[in-house]
Amino acid sequence: MTEGEILRASMKEIKVGRFIVIDDIPCKVVDIETSSPGKHGSAKMRITAIGIFDGQKKTLLKPSDGDTEVPVIKKKKSQVVSATDTTAQLMDPETYEVFDLPVPEELRGKLESGTMVEVLEAMGKRAISRILGSNE
Repeated sequence: MTEGEILRASMKEIKVGRFIVIDDIPCKVVDIETSSPGKHGSAKMRITAIGIFDGQKKTLLKPSDGDTEVPVIKKKKSQVVSATDTTAQLMDPETYEVFDLPVPEELRGKLESGTMVEVLEAMGKRAISRILGSNE
């Protein structure tokens, strides 16, 4: 698998909590509405999702028997080298690569040097998703 890989999936396979690509942005599905088929067409699905990197709300409307794109999401552990309220310098413990990422709103003030965090990687972008406990 290469970084930024996208897979195809049936609309019927999409569930709340899964990931989907809308407007070339990987998003987490938060709501699904399905309309019943009418006499002039198939059932439609309205998927509401939140972008995992920008936090923007996105909507996708497609026939339920259609296909859609699903991003390959990699979850990696990284160690905080240093952190401010808005930015964290992280190090990958396997490759020793050091990189900077913005700190999500809900984690501001909670990151300290030495803390392990989970980083989501998809379509060439990265984001801090959560703080890992000491036993993970």
